[in-house]
Amino acid sequence: MTSIASTQRSVIELGPEALPARAGQLLASGYRLALVAAHHDDGDALRVVYLFTSGPPDSRIELRVRLDPRRPQLPSLAALSFPASRFEREMHDLYGVIPLDHPQPRRLLRHHHWPRGWYPMRADAGPPPEFGDPEGPYPFLNVEGPGVYEIPVGPVHAGLIEPGHFRFSVVGETILKLKARLWFVHKGLEKLFQGRDLADALPLAERVSGDTAVGHALAYCLAVEDAAGWPVPAHAQRKRAILLELERLYNHTNDIGAICNDVGHGILNSHALRIREQLLRLNAEVTGHRLLRGGVIPGGAHLRTLPDTGHLHAIAADIAEIIHLALGHSVVADRLTGTAILSRDAARDLGTLGYVARASGLPVDARHQHPFYDGEEVFTPVTRDTGDVLARFMVRADEIAASAALITALTSTVTAGTTRTEPPTGTTARAASGVGIVEGWRGTITHRVELAPDRTLTRAKVVDPSFFNWPALPIALRGAIVPDFPLVNKSFNLSYAGNDL
Repeated sequence: MTSIASTQRSVIELGPEALPARAGQLLASGYRLALVAAHHDDGDALRVVYLFTSGPPDSRIELRVRLDPRRPQLPSLAALSFPASRFEREMHDLYGVIPLDHPQPRRLLRHHHWPRGWYPMRADAGPPPEFGDPEGPYPFLNVEGPGVYEIPVGPVHAGLIEPGHFRFSVVGETILKLKARLWFVHKGLEKLFQGRDLADALPLAERVSGDTAVGHALAYCLAVEDAAGWPVPAHAQRKRAILLELERLYNHTNDIGAICNDVGHGILNSHALRIREQLLRLNAEVTGHRLLRGGVIPGGAHLRTLPDTGHLHAIAADIAEIIHLALGHSVVADRLTGTAILSRDAARDLGTLGYVARASGLPVDARHQHPFYDGEEVFTPVTRDTGDVLARFMVRADEIAASAALITALTSTVTAGTTRTEPPTGTTARAASGVGIVEGWRGTITHRVELAPDRTLTRAKVVDPSFFNWPALPIALRGAIVPDFPLVNKSFNLSYAGNDL
């Protein structure tokens, strides 16, 4: 076993047999499993990287395990970590790595038409073979008993959202069990990063999940800057923080209105959409794009102009009035209160992130745990403790006020224009890896990249918070009623695109 340490991250190489004990020690000491990335690009070797993070202070530890490509298997960590169990199933479907003694070894990503024995992320995968129906229907758990029936929803939905299948087992109107089946449009996005130069890959990062252009672009840039040893001016990092909070503002505003709409208060939704449009126009003034694309760039940031803080305060006051009207309406308050409770213990055990975790009392926030600019470490996460739809609504409401205040404070410290540094000259003597961690509006986003000596990307692993939060939705819905599903679903507002990479 060898160990290599850096100022921000420790890398530990170990054999498969030593993995459970070391992972268990890290989890017991407060680390969380942020990412698991498999690699099949080291000659004929297979390698798996486990990233554990903790903070404050910001701490990152990687466990790297080499496998025999002829028998790629390792001990399962499912008994130690629920997120690990899902990463392992993902890795098995895409790379053929077998997690030994996994309690739920059934497929996660692979749908019935995927060919058996074909692992598309492996370097030797070759062209896809003929698709058919080798697996048969997904083995849904059937709930039986007097009065129990099933309601299938999707995978095709009205509107522009991506496909996902929901199967409800119901008695009367009460939901006994919900199974969400995703990955209908697994895009091979991580494969598309490979072989690109650092600038050419940025548009891919911005499009991982369309409503999170800043969050994913920033996580990607932080990762490649970490790998390349590329220093970024503090001035540029504060500009990036402004963009991150602008993204949080327009998305939270949209969700506030949508939650009101799902309890029948359409007029409040209309006003929330009116304010969202103001924020989108503000985004376009600041970056030239309504979704803030082009603001975060490798090595820095670009702002065409600074946000008008007077206008921003007026918008924040407008949103606060909508929230006040919503909470003052007895029907709205009644529908939100006590609906779809996710307990603190369940939120912790599932590894939830973002407003889902914070609404259940967990102060999980990368702005505090993994700060990327000076002053961010003093940020205090907004939390509630009831874990219901109302708590998820109120975390958003409180974060809107916090984001507006943070943008105002940061705007006074920066100037418009482009602030960036050039990458270090020459090529590196060896391949390098880097990690970027950002608190996107849905929660913590993690990107890990590996660079060739010429600084082209050889591997990118992307983890959107929705990967962690999707399993919490069925848990929260247990015991709720079917008519509340749209409301509860919106209170989680999980990304299909960010999950189905």
